[in-house]
Amino acid sequence: MSETGGAVTTRIPKVDGFAEWPAEDSSKKDGKDLRARVPRSAHASFYADGDRPDAVTAVEESSRGRLAELTPIRVGRMAATPFAFLRGSAGLMAYDLARTPVTGIGAQICGDAHAANFGLYGDARGGLVIDLNDFDETAHGPWEWDLKRLATSLVLAAREAGADEDTCRKAAHFAAGSYRRTMRLLAKLPALDAWNAIADEELVSHADAHDLLGTLERVSEKARGNTSGRFAAKSTEEVEGGGRRFVDASPVLRRVPDAEAAAVALSLEEYLGTLSEDRLPLLARYAVHDVAFRVVGTGSVGTRSYVVLLLDHREEPLVLQVKEARTSVLVPHLETAGFAVPEVAHEGRRVVIGQKRMQVVSDNLLGWTSVEGRPFQVRQFRNRKGSVDPAALAADQVDDYARMTGALLARAHAHSADPRLVAGYCGKSEELDEAVASFSMAYADRTEADHAELVAAVRAGRIAGELGV
Repeated sequence: MSETGGAVTTRIPKVDGFAEWPAEDSSKKDGKDLRARVPRSAHASFYADGDRPDAVTAVEESSRGRLAELTPIRVGRMAATPFAFLRGSAGLMAYDLARTPVTGIGAQICGDAHAANFGLYGDARGGLVIDLNDFDETAHGPWEWDLKRLATSLVLAAREAGADEDTCRKAAHFAAGSYRRTMRLLAKLPALDAWNAIADEELVSHADAHDLLGTLERVSEKARGNTSGRFAAKSTEEVEGGGRRFVDASPVLRRVPDAEAAAVALSLEEYLGTLSEDRLPLLARYAVHDVAFRVVGTGSVGTRSYVVLLLDHREEPLVLQVKEARTSVLVPHLETAGFAVPEVAHEGRRVVIGQKRMQVVSDNLLGWTSVEGRPFQVRQFRNRKGSVDPAALAADQVDDYARMTGALLARAHAHSADPRLVAGYCGKSEELDEAVASFSMAYADRTEADHAELVAAVRAGRIAGELGV
C-alpha cells in the first residue's frame, strides 16, 4: 500500500495459479519482445517424437479407471471419423503440443477446445448464450494449445464435410486470425469493458459470420425446446401413487441399484454447500424422485455420469447431471511445457472454477460434490443446450464458424491472460495465422493416420470397439 498526494493504492491479493493482473511490466511491448525467443512462425512446427504412444496404446491408457463395460462404446465412437478420434484423444494431442513452442503466457484454458465444444445454453433469465461449453480438461496452461486444437478440429470437420484442402486450411487460418484480432480489440479496452466485451448479439458482426445466421437461428430454435421437461417426458414414466421414474433405454440410459441411487442423492447435500446461498431456496422447492446412469459424449464415455430427476409441487421436472470429474489429461504434460501443476483439492471444483473463469455467463446451478469418495461436477441437464455440427456445415459457412469460435476462444482466454501480452505477441500481421494453419493441416494428417490405426485394431480384434454406436 502506498500514499501519493493523499491517494491510497493497494493491489488486489494474488489469485492462486495466476500472476498478478495486470502485472506492472505487462504490456504489448513485452508480448512483442517474446517473438525474439519464440518466433510466430515457429508455431507451424509439428513432429511425432520417438516416444509418442501409438493410437491404440493412447486410447487404452486413457480408458484406465473408466467403467470397463462402456469402453467399447467409447472406442467405437472414436473410430467413427478422424474428427471423432480427435474429440476423444485430448491427452494424446496434449503430449504432442507439449513438444511444440510456447510463449510462456498462461491462461485458464479449456484443454479440449475442439470445434464441437462451442454451443448455446440458457442463462438464468431464459435467454440463450453462446460460448465454450465443455471444461472437463480445463487447467492453467499455454493459450496456444487451445488455439491449435480448435484450428485442427476445424480442418478435420471441414474434411469430413467434403470441403477441399484450400477451404480446410482457410478454416484454421480464419480461426487464428479471428482470435488474434479479438485479442487486439480486448487489449485496447478498460478491464471491465474487456471482460464483458463482444456480447452475443454482436458476435456475428464482430466475427463477420453473417452466412452462419440461418444455421444459428435453427440451432437456437431447437435449443429453446431442449429442456428438463422435454427430456423427462421422453425418458421417464409415471409411478403409481405419484411421481415419475426413469425408463431404461440401453445402452445410453439405465436404472441403477437402490444403494447407488441413494449415494448419488445423498451427495446433493454436499453439492448445495458449493452453491451461492441465494440458489438454495429455489432447490428447496424440489424433491429427488429418481436417479439413472446416462452415457454421454465421446471422450467422456466410460466415466460415471448420472441424471437426477427432481420434481416441484406441480411435478414439473428439473434434471441435474452428476458427472465424474477425472484429473485433467493435460496434467502429465504441463511441466514439459514449463507450467507448474497446482495441487487440486477436488477435481469437480477444478472443472467448475475453470468454467466460471472462462465463460461470460455460467449455469447458475453449477457446483460439485463427491459420490463414495469420487469427485463429481453437478450442472443442469438439457439447459436449453444447442450446438452447430461443424462437420455438417456447407463450405461457405466453415469460414464463418471458424471466425466465430476463434473470437469466442479469445474472449474466454482474456478473462485470465492479459490480452495486452497476447495481442502484443500475436501482432497485426498474419504470420501467426499462417503458422497455426500449417500446424493444423499437419496435425490433421497425423490424426487421420491415428484414426486409421484405431479402426484397423478394432477390426483385427486388438481392441474392443462397438462400431456404429
